[in-house]
Formats: sequence, C-alpha cells, structure tokens
Amino acid sequence: MTRIGTPLSSTATKVLFLGAGELGKEVVIELQRFGVEVIACDRYANAPGMQVAHRSRVFDMTDAAALRAVIEEEKPDLIVPEIEAIATDELAAIEAEGLATVIPTARATQLTMDREGIRRLAAETLGLKTSPYAFASDAETLAREADRIGYPVFVKPVMSSSGKGQSKVDTAADIAAAWDHALTAGRGKQVRVIVEGAVDFDYEITLLTVRHAGGTDFCAPVGHRQESGDYVESWQPQPMSAAALTAAQDMARKVTDDIGGLGVFGVELFIKGDTVWFSEVSPRPHDTGLVTLATQDQSEFVLHARAILGLPVDTSLNRPGASAVIYGGVEAIGVAFENVADALDESGTQLRLFGKPVSYEKRRMGVAIAHAETIEGALEKARRTANTVTVKTV
Repeated sequence: MTRIGTPLSSTATKVLFLGAGELGKEVVIELQRFGVEVIACDRYANAPGMQVAHRSRVFDMTDAAALRAVIEEEKPDLIVPEIEAIATDELAAIEAEGLATVIPTARATQLTMDREGIRRLAAETLGLKTSPYAFASDAETLAREADRIGYPVFVKPVMSSSGKGQSKVDTAADIAAAWDHALTAGRGKQVRVIVEGAVDFDYEITLLTVRHAGGTDFCAPVGHRQESGDYVESWQPQPMSAAALTAAQDMARKVTDDIGGLGVFGVELFIKGDTVWFSEVSPRPHDTGLVTLATQDQSEFVLHARAILGLPVDTSLNRPGASAVIYGGVEAIGVAFENVADALDESGTQLRLFGKPVSYEKRRMGVAIAHAETIEGALEKARRTANTVTVKTV
C-alpha cells in the first residue's frame, strides 16, 4: 500500500479478520496503531479480537453465501483469515473478482487450511523431506495405512489447529478411537484425516518467515514443547547448528515462495543434528511465536501488520525469552484471574490474558512471557509467572 487512510471515514484502509482469536487480537492492536479500520469476524460473540476492533460480525464462516454477504457489505481492502473453518473456495472467487486482497493469497488459504493440500505441495511438488504419511476417509483405510506406515503413528483431522482432534496411536487396537476423535474435534465439514509416521527428532522449531515488500526475512528459530499436539511453552532462540539453520531457512523459503503473498508464516520443522523435516506451515502468526513479544523490537504481530501493509520490517532478536501457557482449568463462562499482581512482581515478565468469554479445562486463556540472560532463565521465569496466575469461577 502506498498510503493508509483514516478509520471510519471515506479514506479508511479496511482490514477484515476471519477469525478473531488471541493471535488475531494482537495483530488487530498493531493495525490500530497505524490507523487501520478493522472488522473482526468469528463464529461466536465477544471473541478476543472483537474486543479491540472497530466493529465485529458473528456468522458461520464456512457458509459461502454468508461470507460473501459480509465482504460485499464491508468492502475491505484486505481479508486476513485466522482460522481453518472458512469457505476457502468462496474466498478464491472473491479474490478473482477483485473484491479484496486475501492475505497472503486465496490459494495460500486453500492450501494451508487443509493438511492434505500443504503436505502434498511440500512432499510431492517441492520434494521436501517429511515424515511418511497417508490420507484416509474411513476407519478401514486409516487402519490399513497405519499398518503400512508402522506404529506409532499420529492421526490428525485435515482441518484443525492447536492439537485439536490429534491422537498418538501406538497399536492397531486404538485406531477406531483415533478416527472418532479426529472427526468430532476437527474443523470444517471434511470427513478425512492424515496419518503420519513418527520422526526421530532432537527438537522441533517454528521458523517465523516474513514475506514483505523487500523480500523474505527470518526470525531467530523458536523452540517449543507440545502436549497432545498443543504448544505449552516456547523459547527463542532455539540453539541449532549452522547447517541445520541454513537447511531450515531454505526449506521455509521454498514453501513460502510457492505459496506467495505477504505476511508472517509459521513454518514448523523437526530437527535432528543437521537434518530437517518439514511438518506444517500456517500463513499467519503462530501461537509459539507469542515469545517474540519479549525478544524482538518487532514481534511477529508487528511484523505481520507491517508486511501486509507493505511497510519495512525488522526481524532482529534482542534477547532470549520464553512463553508459558495459562489454561482455563475450569468449565465456566466469565472466569476471573487472580494473583495477577504477584505474577508480574518479577522483573522482565509480561502477561496476556486473552479475554475469551468461555473457559474450558484445556482452553488457552492466557500466556506468560519473560526475558532473561539465558533461555533457561527465561523459561523458569515464564513458568513461575504462569503458575502464579489462578483462574476462578465467579
């Protein structure tokens, strides 16, 4: 963009978010700093991003007609998908008609919202190293392919995020349960899963890859730990060999160059020694990248906002940092957070309490972020901060 208008006026630069979770909320805040008019959409009211946007819309984003109606009414300059459950074919039609620019592109949204599309692109088109995999549309095919790949395997819906619907399966006896779990927890309307073989890796990283008007830049690698496919803590930088880092950047560049468009991509990779495997890519800021709020002058959210607006970016790392998730722990509407002052009493700490209207036991309700002289010190500090906060029903 060569200019940015004034919000709520005839000159406004408008950005419409499809999905308004905690990551989108941070990007909305950064866009607001530039005077961008933001419309936040989600399937439920009072989502985190809606609380900081100019206005919000609640509707089923998998409904193509409803999606088109909102876009035609709002007339955004940019559309930013933030979740998987979207009518991506309709987005492609909207982009083709020139109604709005989809970030990073409509094709990128179609590819990355579906694990089948992105895995076939990475492994079969680009020739990137991946774990062994197959796809299944019924439990019988899933069982057969799992036997062929060899246990243990991981079963995931082709459309899901943050570990939802994922299972580690150690024996054939557990395949039926994994199939049922994937179908009940996955997003979208597809009755299809991916089954992946295990990879013997030392650690996994998210390589935040920023495509901007001046080219492609990389943030320092983010290490992370997951439980049941969902991230629980992350740190930056993840120590790795020069050879592995070069291979990881080459892999991330190949996949994001093919996808195209502008913005931050969260490229997930497995590392063992100097060997790198491609896992997944998200065409938007990544949950593990919340750590960049403590480590970089321009967090992944600043970088995304700047990149999609065509502004200069700086991916420099300032210091080591870490993040630790705060779970709801309770099933309730409108919870309260206690001991917040105590949690922030230690220097070099931050909290993000997301403002989600409903809490579940394993729903991510907030995150603690810390910086220190070392990665280990930052992790310990982030864990202490997260553990000090308690979530209570009112």
